[in-house]
Amino acid sequence: MRKLLDGVYTGSGLLSAGLIAAICLLVTAQVLLNLITKYGPFDINLTIPSYADFAGYMLAASTFLALAYTLMRGGHIRVTMVLNLVPSGFRLAAEVFALALCAVVAGYSSFYMYRLVHESYEFGDMSSGIVAIPLYIPQSTVLAGLVILTIALIDLTIQTIRLGRPVIVQMNTE
Repeated sequence: MRKLLDGVYTGSGLLSAGLIAAICLLVTAQVLLNLITKYGPFDINLTIPSYADFAGYMLAASTFLALAYTLMRGGHIRVTMVLNLVPSGFRLAAEVFALALCAVVAGYSSFYMYRLVHESYEFGDMSSGIVAIPLYIPQSTVLAGLVILTIALIDLTIQTIRLGRPVIVQMNTE
């Protein structure tokens, strides 16, 4: 089970990185087309239809898909200063409480994001750009990121309880 969860976290992180690279390629392509339009010998306006919409959707997807990966690699800002002020006897309880609370909030967010995706699908909501995209598609990537984050927070909570100490996750700098 540990390998499966780590694989899901890593996979979502890799997908997020791929989406960031795709945003860079898309924006670079549009900038080149703008330069060709402005300085080229052609009297034609070259553009990628709805490129800003696509970049925005990819940015939202990459942001949410990266959350669990970043959490599990220790990249999130943690409030260790506050935990260090807590008496040592309560430190574990405070850590478990914080992780469980975050898991509940992430689960709550996942539930309502699911409802939004379902509603967009049922009503056939489409984007308003030149290229109309069913909104449930980019919304589903945000939902996937939230669900994976919820799983990661539950995973960390269980690990902390089982080990009897806060799980210190460090960034892998290899």
